[in-house]
Formats: sequence, C-alpha cells, structure tokens
Amino acid sequence: MAEDQSQISDLSFEQALRELESVVRRLESGDVPLDESIDLYERGEQLRKACQARLDTAQARIEKIVAGADGKPARTEPFDADGNA
Repeated sequence: MAEDQSQISDLSFEQALRELESVVRRLESGDVPLDESIDLYERGEQLRKACQARLDTAQARIEKIVAGADGKPARTEPFDADGNA
C-alpha cells in the first residue's frame, strides 16, 4: 500500500486525474470482479485524495497573490504548506 502511495506522489496532477478517470470507467463498466473492484476503488480514493491535495495547494498559492497599488496583481509569494509564509 505504501508503494502505491509513493507511485501516486510521483504522478503529475494530470496523470493522476487521467488514471482516476480510467479507474472510474472500469468500475462503471461493471465487468470487473468484486475483489478487483474493491482494489480499484481503493486506488481511486488514493488518486482522488492526491488530486484534491494538489488542487488545494494550487488554490492556496493563487490566494497569496499580492496586489499592487493599482489593484492589479504585482507578484506572487510562494506558498508554504507548513504555514510559515
């Protein structure tokens, strides 16, 4: 299981999303045996969590855009996931 998680963390957001879509298609097809369906569901949940975490990080980075005096974005600040920004 830890090996699966490290493999997911190596995927880009787009790769993880494509794999998640593939898992969903396979599950929706109804042609997968029960044991494999359970494994696919677990993999899909791991992929969903990874994608959501990346989206949350991206949103936090976007929210850190600092506006200039004219109200337009002047620069961005790197997001520190530990809250030390």
